[in-house]
Amino acid sequence: MQLPWRRGSRTDVTDEHVSISDPVLAAYFGVSPTYAGVNVDEGSVLGIPAMWRAVSLVAGTIAGLPLRTLRDTADGQRQRVSSWLDEPAGPNGQTPFEWKETIVAHLMLHGVTYLAHLFNNAGAVIGAVPIHPLAVTEEPQTRGVGDLGASQPRWTVTLVDGTQRQFTPATMTKILGLSLDGVHGMSVIRYGRNSFGTTIAGDRAAGRTFSNGAMLSGLVTPEEDVDEEEAKDIKAGLNRRMSGWENAGDIAFVNRNLKFTPWTMSAEDAQFLQSRQFQVEEISRWTGVPPHLLMQTEKQTSWGTGVAEQNRGLARFTLAGWTSRIEQRVSRLLQTPLFSEFDFAGLERPTPEQEIALLIQQVQAGLMTPNEARRIRNMPPIDGGDELRTAAAPAAAPAPNGQPQEVPA
Repeated sequence: MQLPWRRGSRTDVTDEHVSISDPVLAAYFGVSPTYAGVNVDEGSVLGIPAMWRAVSLVAGTIAGLPLRTLRDTADGQRQRVSSWLDEPAGPNGQTPFEWKETIVAHLMLHGVTYLAHLFNNAGAVIGAVPIHPLAVTEEPQTRGVGDLGASQPRWTVTLVDGTQRQFTPATMTKILGLSLDGVHGMSVIRYGRNSFGTTIAGDRAAGRTFSNGAMLSGLVTPEEDVDEEEAKDIKAGLNRRMSGWENAGDIAFVNRNLKFTPWTMSAEDAQFLQSRQFQVEEISRWTGVPPHLLMQTEKQTSWGTGVAEQNRGLARFTLAGWTSRIEQRVSRLLQTPLFSEFDFAGLERPTPEQEIALLIQQVQAGLMTPNEARRIRNMPPIDGGDELRTAAAPAAAPAPNGQPQEVPA
């Protein structure tokens, strides 16, 4: 398989060797080196609990939103219509929830997602299958001077069986995340590798510390002279009997006259708790998910209007950025004048008390019929409930002399 880096033309033939530590080679296989000395890839990043929560929360929340196919009518209304978005991956493919969840997960982690088109016998698009970004190799786009918009990208996809297929914009759709050139998406795994690497290294250090029994570390001083070999045997015996999680709470017996000076180290002393809290806040910054949704509530209450406002802010400032990218790209696959749009009504739904009060006001103001309000509350219709109610005219105020006084219009 040809590696995707560009090589200059040469007349002489040289023997080139690429080190396995070459960052370009590591990036090709989806692995990024870090200052912490650990490799960061898709699997290791999702192994961070806060990152898993952030990705699953955003992807799952967006996947739960209906993706409607709409068109504008002559009277300015929007009409829902059926399209392949009702079963976006085909009847035997992913469910709509799984389809949307996969797309958002690819966008969040890799900054790009690819959709391979499905066609019917007439050549019309009837579906789109998500392709993992690491399975796609994009050929460099060559453009001539003054012809910046005419280049057509090509993609090579490596399938599960090892075979490769070529795709063009006519057979594949590319949805970009944040981009600096409009061609390549910016992967959070790549740009946040040092932050994630520090988190992974901290987790490994914490696990190794508890595995080695950090609370029992210390200095052993024999009351009698021992040679080097005896010292090694004593140390090995103590480590075997006292260190490790399997010896926690056990009683160790040592047939030696030894003085043990412990080096106690709590989690607070090692700053494990503080560092883990900071790591959650860092992931919150990278993903735009509030810390309380990542289960960190030490600095704020989990209830009240403050958190409710943050939840609404999540839909406005985080989710909307991902959904808009998907809507606009998918709309190009629909026949004109159809377009796609996510329905946020369920996500932004108020509490039952607030919703009932709002529906009553809208019915009394003539903005909706009683049956429309009942339908929102999943209640059956009633007779005469399809008529709009007009607001009652205000009653006339009595005049000082007891005669009715006209209310000015």
